Amino acid sequence: MSGFNYERDANGVVTVTMDMDGPVNSMSEAFLPALRDTVEKLEAESDLTGVVLASAKKTFFAGGDLNSLCQVTEENAETFFTEAQAIKAEFGRLEKLGKPTVAAINGAALGGGLELALACHYRIAWDNKAVQLGFPEVTLGLLPGGGGVVKAIYLMGLMASNEYLIEGKRVVPSKAKEAGLINETVDSLDDLIPRAKAWIAENQDNEAACTQPWDTKGYRIPGGNANHPAVAQMLPVASAMIAQKTRGLLPAPVKILDVAVSAMRVDFETAMRIESRGLTELALTPVAKNMINTFFFNLNQINGGASRPKDIEPQNTQKVGVLGAGMMGQGIAYVSAMAGIEVILKDISQEAAEKGKAYTEGLLKKRVERGRMTEEKAQQVLDMIKPTAENSDLNGCDLIIEAVFENMALKHDITKELEPCLAEGGVWGSNTSTLPITQLAEASANAENFIGIHFFSPVDKMPLVEIIMGENTSDLALAKAFDYTKQIRKTPIVVNDSLGFFTSRTFGTYLDEGVRLLTEGIHPIQIDNLGKAIGMPVGPLTVYDEVSLELSRKAWATWKDMGVLDNWGDGTVTRDVIDTMVGEHGRGGRHHGGGFYEYGEDGSKAIWPGLMDLYYNADTSVAEDDIKDRLLFRQVIEALKCLETNVLRTVADGNIGSIMGIGAPAWTGGLIQFVNTYGLERFSARCAELASQYGDRFDAPAIVGEKIAAGENFA
Repeated sequence: MSGFNYERDANGVVTVTMDMDGPVNSMSEAFLPALRDTVEKLEAESDLTGVVLASAKKTFFAGGDLNSLCQVTEENAETFFTEAQAIKAEFGRLEKLGKPTVAAINGAALGGGLELALACHYRIAWDNKAVQLGFPEVTLGLLPGGGGVVKAIYLMGLMASNEYLIEGKRVVPSKAKEAGLINETVDSLDDLIPRAKAWIAENQDNEAACTQPWDTKGYRIPGGNANHPAVAQMLPVASAMIAQKTRGLLPAPVKILDVAVSAMRVDFETAMRIESRGLTELALTPVAKNMINTFFFNLNQINGGASRPKDIEPQNTQKVGVLGAGMMGQGIAYVSAMAGIEVILKDISQEAAEKGKAYTEGLLKKRVERGRMTEEKAQQVLDMIKPTAENSDLNGCDLIIEAVFENMALKHDITKELEPCLAEGGVWGSNTSTLPITQLAEASANAENFIGIHFFSPVDKMPLVEIIMGENTSDLALAKAFDYTKQIRKTPIVVNDSLGFFTSRTFGTYLDEGVRLLTEGIHPIQIDNLGKAIGMPVGPLTVYDEVSLELSRKAWATWKDMGVLDNWGDGTVTRDVIDTMVGEHGRGGRHHGGGFYEYGEDGSKAIWPGLMDLYYNADTSVAEDDIKDRLLFRQVIEALKCLETNVLRTVADGNIGSIMGIGAPAWTGGLIQFVNTYGLERFSARCAELASQYGDRFDAPAIVGEKIAAGENFA
């Protein structure tokens, strides 16, 4: 039996230890035959007293085979459904052995791993934060198809299971025990299997101990079935909340709720078939294929260090200097201190630096109030930050990150003045969002150790860091920046140098197209609403107000002085609008008294009336599908251009960077993956349609035609 080690002790307890080929146990091709053989052997045992299901891996069980899920098509869907039902059938045989079975959970049991544990009568987990339990399938566009939806409903009820099934919540063992997903925890890993065997011994003559709740006569679902008044009242609310949150773009949450409600209306076996059918339907969708590709394969590739130089030893950051205690600098200081790194937070005055440190104090206070951190730990983190106005305090920093205003001359001056404070071999990082690293490094005495480290706002919440390689940046500097990013628990993407790099350059097209639509006479509310309709977090005009029209105007002035303004593409339409808004009407954005919108002290927002006079034309009519495609395709085309010109080093960096950095719609799987499931030929044809109507900025990049000719996707 490949991968399942079978051992019976003197007391008649069989321990089945999963040790499948590969780094983790999973529902690979070998899983079903191994499970079937094991169950048959257990059924044939004489004097069997119980079963312990354990793992020889650090992970208890990793779940479904996502490669196989990506290969589900209309042609093999029936086979996939049948296999899902077959796995459930073996789980059912394990449940009906007539002897108590215990899952000894030593590591993560997510998705299929938790479903396997739920096939046991009792579940004991090692109480360690490394042990995560839950159903993350919804984050991949899927649903738990090994009985997870149905069994969660039977164990927890609809309302309590909602956050696990529809939101994909993961919890540590103590929380899983509170929720009813597991029964018991142990403090020591060495006690796990002995405690499982002891529970079996304690329940030898207890028929209820080897009967699942759903097989118990008269068992009632917690909270009531679908006809219970409280549940019936909650269903329309849940449906409305899902619709509002997903905007109709993510089918998985809708399907999960549908299966969950069915589980409360039909018998158990019928509900299990409905669940398998639901999983099959979702596996066929482009959304699931996109999300699996990016949120699993691409993300694992990046976090696994694919973009990090392989021949350089780990570079641990011990003391980081942060220059500028404003919005970005204070956030960088916070995440660094939270990772246990000593921080020197420098600004032009002690008062400004202290104000920057106060930001961390405020965040820590909230963590303590919410019970997520002790006061002692919060003070330890706060003590890691030293606010200062003195250059000498930076001496010995192995990494300095400059986070001052986007002005080339200012950044050059700071580099010349403070780079000597670095420890020998230290690295200088710039948090610039647009300025070319190669030009910034001209002020450096050691351009090899100069690199871009671009954070996103708010730093404490945004998961991405964009690392930018200048022409002279060394692999050692890249390794340092990469390892620091992992140290502060962020996801790093690595890109090559250009004006705007990848994220700012690509996101700029979304803002630009929104402004172009405005100049064509489209109502500003329609523009923003259709931006959200494609899955962007907010509309382009609202975003522009938040990032500041005034800031854009100053950035363009900087680029003009650098002689690179024309490299930003044909942005003259937007520049004219911003000049009009800021220069003629003083509309600099939300934090400058208002921009496209007016903002009330009570949080209200309304269109600035002057905007309608300047641009709105009631006679203008543009198809909504065209508006949505223009807002999306501009970003996709720019991402492809970045790949074509080697600004993007990998497709994975483009997909993860677009979603985590600029809020590209999750259903796309990232701006490049979107093209794969949309279809390259169809994408090229749609680009041609848009270009003929709205301009050559919609021409498909040459790389699309090259892939079509080669019969390839963007892998």
